[in-house]
Amino acid sequence: MSDATLASQFARISRRRTAILMAGLAALLLSVTLDLMAGPADLGLADIARGLVDPAGMEPRFRVILWSVRLPDALIALGVGAALGLAGIEIQTVLNNPLASPYTLGIASAATFGAALTIVLAPAIPWLPAAAALPAMALAFALGAGGVVLLVTAALGGVRETVVLFGIAMLFLCEAATALLMYLANAEAVQQIVFWTIGSLTKAGWVELALVSLVFALVFPFSLRNVWALTLLRGGEEHARAIGVDVARLRRHAILRVSVLTAFAVCFVGSIGFVGLLGPHIARLVIGEDHRFLVPASALGGALLLSVASWLSKSLLPGVIIPVGILTAMAGVPFFVLLIMLGRRAGR
Repeated sequence: MSDATLASQFARISRRRTAILMAGLAALLLSVTLDLMAGPADLGLADIARGLVDPAGMEPRFRVILWSVRLPDALIALGVGAALGLAGIEIQTVLNNPLASPYTLGIASAATFGAALTIVLAPAIPWLPAAAALPAMALAFALGAGGVVLLVTAALGGVRETVVLFGIAMLFLCEAATALLMYLANAEAVQQIVFWTIGSLTKAGWVELALVSLVFALVFPFSLRNVWALTLLRGGEEHARAIGVDVARLRRHAILRVSVLTAFAVCFVGSIGFVGLLGPHIARLVIGEDHRFLVPASALGGALLLSVASWLSKSLLPGVIIPVGILTAMAGVPFFVLLIMLGRRAGR
């Protein structure tokens, strides 16, 4: 096959993948619009458009609903979903494990333990404002767990199996510690811990949105810098090393990025499952293994999944907002089984 023919095929595949990304962005815009329209207040598409362009022209109560409730919820879904999707594709690639997710390393479980500890010991933490104590402690414990995993990874040469096993050990340790706190806590504290663990976008506001968005914006370019190395790694570690990829260094840096993304994603909204697992798998099915497109597609897929879940959480039961973590878990299991079946069929 001539070089011109290969170049033509490559260009055609690139155009198709670009078109898929554009279609995903259009779907994301539609999902956000539906999310903003969902709820008991009678706000139509025209009302929302006018409210976004001219907030002062809206009726005060509608302006509060749009700018203080619906818009932060809709946008934090994009930020958290994109962060989890990006973290998911990186951890799946560097660990060469399709079942890996941002929670595999135990970082989200550490955040849960930090939040539970804050709820139980809240009166004993006087130096932190009440509104900031819980996310601050969840973030600190999540980053601490990520740091421990990173140190162990560096000490043991970044061996893939060791990272997975240590992450699982960290996960079970933090879950056991959280269970012990719930056993010792009173009924009110247990209820708060349970509510935090199921995940809800209503906990976050504009400040939290700004922090999550800033972290994603800072990490994303570093992920894009490694797309060629990540693509080569999919061909096997030995193949990547032969071409000159420092696999251990690549894995350490990816774990650092995953740790930061996951910590900031979960500390404000709680643990939201399956987004970081399904987003990359869906992107891989429609995009392929070229990480130049797969990395942004995974972030886009995570944002779209969580945005749709946010819309459904307000639409399924009139007058009731279902915690989004419940929806992602309930829909995630059958969806994941379907993806496995489609993947096996495609591999035949």
